[in-house]
Amino acid sequence: MHGPEVLIPILICLGFFLSVFGIIYLYRRERMAMIERGMDPRRYKQQPQPYQNLKWGLLLIGAGLGLFISFILDRTVFKESMDDNEAIYFSLIAIFGGLGLFISYLVEKKEWDKSGTTISNE
Repeated sequence: MHGPEVLIPILICLGFFLSVFGIIYLYRRERMAMIERGMDPRRYKQQPQPYQNLKWGLLLIGAGLGLFISFILDRTVFKESMDDNEAIYFSLIAIFGGLGLFISYLVEKKEWDKSGTTISNE
C-alpha cells in the first residue's frame, strides 16, 4: 500500500471516533443547557411518536414503488436509447417517497382532527 490508500483506514477510524465524540458532546451540552435554565433533564425524555412506523413504512413503500416504476420505464419506454437513465431512478424514488410522507401526513391529520387536538410543528 503506497500513496493515498494508506490514509483510508486512518480516516475511517478518525471519522468514527469524531462522530461518537460529537454525539456525546452535544448530548451533554444539551443537558447542561437545560440545567442552566432550571429545567430537570430527567423529566424531558423523548415522547413516544405513535405514527413514526407509519411514516417510515409509507416512505419506504413509496421509494420502492418509485424504484420499481423507474425500472419498468427504463426497460420498456427508454429501451431504444440504451443509455443508463439514472435521473429517472432518483427522481421517481424522491417523488414517490415524498408522496408516501404526504399520505402519512394526511392520515395523521385525519386522526388528530378526529380526536380534537392540534398538530404541533416539530
